[in-house]
Amino acid sequence: MADTGKKESRWYAHYVLVVLVIVYIFNFIDRNILSILAEDIKADLGISDAQMGFLYGTVFAVFYAVFGIPLARFADVWTRRSLISIGLGFWSLMTAASGLARSFSMLATFRIGVGIGEASASPAAYSMLSDYYPPHVRATVIAIYAAGVYIGAGIGIFLGGYILDTWAAMYPDGNAPFGLKGWQAAFMAVGVPGILMAVWVRTLREPTRGISEGLVAEKHPAPFRLLGRELSAVIPPLNVISLLGHKDAIRKNFIAAVLFALAAWFLIFLTGSVAQWVTSAFGVYVTFSWAQSLKIRDPATYAMMFGSKAFIYTMLAFPMTAFMGYGAGFWIPPLLLRIHDVGAAEVGLYLGIGAATGGFVGITLGGILADYLKQKFPSGRLVLGYLVVIPSVPLLLWMLSTDSLTTAFILNFFLTAFSACAGGVPPSTAADLVMPRMRATAGAYFILVNTFLGLALGPYFMGQFSDLFFASGMSDADSLRWAIRVSMLTFIPALVFVYLAQKHLPREEASRLERAKALGEDVSG
Repeated sequence: MADTGKKESRWYAHYVLVVLVIVYIFNFIDRNILSILAEDIKADLGISDAQMGFLYGTVFAVFYAVFGIPLARFADVWTRRSLISIGLGFWSLMTAASGLARSFSMLATFRIGVGIGEASASPAAYSMLSDYYPPHVRATVIAIYAAGVYIGAGIGIFLGGYILDTWAAMYPDGNAPFGLKGWQAAFMAVGVPGILMAVWVRTLREPTRGISEGLVAEKHPAPFRLLGRELSAVIPPLNVISLLGHKDAIRKNFIAAVLFALAAWFLIFLTGSVAQWVTSAFGVYVTFSWAQSLKIRDPATYAMMFGSKAFIYTMLAFPMTAFMGYGAGFWIPPLLLRIHDVGAAEVGLYLGIGAATGGFVGITLGGILADYLKQKFPSGRLVLGYLVVIPSVPLLLWMLSTDSLTTAFILNFFLTAFSACAGGVPPSTAADLVMPRMRATAGAYFILVNTFLGLALGPYFMGQFSDLFFASGMSDADSLRWAIRVSMLTFIPALVFVYLAQKHLPREEASRLERAKALGEDVSG
C-alpha cells in the first residue's frame, strides 16, 4: 500500500497489533525452545553447559544484533510488513532445519540463520506500531507487542517438553523415522507453521511513516541501495570501504580491531572458549564499525542517538537486567530437571504457563503503568527499571533455594511478571528521543545492546560458572544454582544506569525538536 498520509482506523490498528504479537510469539517459540531441549541436546551431542549457553545466547545473539542494525535501517525506508514477512519465513525455515543437525557446529550454523532472520522483525514492528498509535499510548502498545516474548517463551518450553516426552513414549527403543531424536522433531514441529504465518503478515497494510505525530517522512528513492550500503558497513572487510576518505576513522577502526582481537585472545586463554570470544569480538568490532559508518553517512541520526545521555544510559540499564532475564530464563528449566525426578513435559507445562501468563500480565500492566507515570512526570517510564530489579532479587533467591517444585512453579510466575514489566520502556523511550525516520534504527540499537549484554553473555556466563563450580566438586544442580546467584551482581550497575537515565531524560526529550533542527532535520511536519 502506498503512503497516502491517511490514518488507519483504530480497529485496524488493533488487528495489526494482534498479528505482530503472533509474529513475536513465533519469534520466541523458535528461540526459547532450546532451553527445555538443552539436557537432551547435551547428552546427544556431548557438549558442556558453556557450549549450550553459547548456542542459545552468543552465536544467535551476535548475528541477530549485527544484522539487526542494517535491517532496521532498511525498515526505516522500505515496506515494513514485507520485511517482517520475509524474515519470519527465513527464521522459521532455519528453525526447522535445526532438526537436521547432527553436530555442535551444524546446530550453531542453523542458529546463526535463526538469528539473522529474527533480526528483521522487532525494529520494523516498533516503527509500524509507532505510526498506527499516538505517542501517549506508545509504551502500552509496545509492551503488548513485547508480551509475545513471554507467551512465545512459555509455549516453546511447553511444546518442547511435550514433544520430548511424547517422542520418547512413541519410540522407546530409539527406532524413530530417519533416526530422529525428540529434540530434532521438536525443532521441525515449531518451525514449519511460521512459514505459513509469513504469508498472513504480507497481507497487512503499510502505515504512513510519521503520520501519528504529523511528521510524515518522504519516501526513500533507493531503499535497496541503502540496504547494500548498510550491509557493507557490517560485513568485514567491506565495512572499511565506507570509511575511505576519512583517515582518522580508518585509524581508529584498525586500533579497535587490534584491541578487540587481543581481548578475545586473553578471554580464550582464561576460559578456553574459542567460539564464544571469537564470535563476541566479531560482533563488537562490527558494531563499532557500523557506528563509525553511521556517523559519516547519517550524522543527524548518530547525533540524536549518541548525543543523548538519557538514550545511552537507558540502552545500558535495561540490557543489564536482561543479563539475568535471559540467563535465568534459559537455565531454570534445566536446573529443575536436574533437581527433581520429573519429566520434561511436566516442567515445560508449568514453567511455560507461568512464563506466558506472568510475562503477559507483567509487561502489559507495566506498559500501562509506564504511560501513566509518564503523564505525571517526564522520566516516569524509567521508574519501571526499579520495579524489575528490587522484587526480582528475593524472588529469584527463594526460587533457587526451595526444594518444592510447586513453590518453584508459583515463584516463576511472579518472577517473570516483575522481570517483564519494563519491556515497553526502552524502545518507547528511544522513540521519544529521536525523529520518526530514526525510530527503527534507535529501536534496533536497543535490541543490539540488549542482545549483546543480555542474550550473548547471560546464558554463557552462567553456563561457564556452572562448569567451573562443577569442576570444583559441586553437583550439577548446585553448580548451576550458584552460577545464577553470582550473576545477580549485575543488578547493581543496572540500578545505577536507571538513575542516571532519569536524571537526563526530561531536558533531552524536551529539546528533541530543537536538537534535530540544529542538525539540519526538517521538523515542520
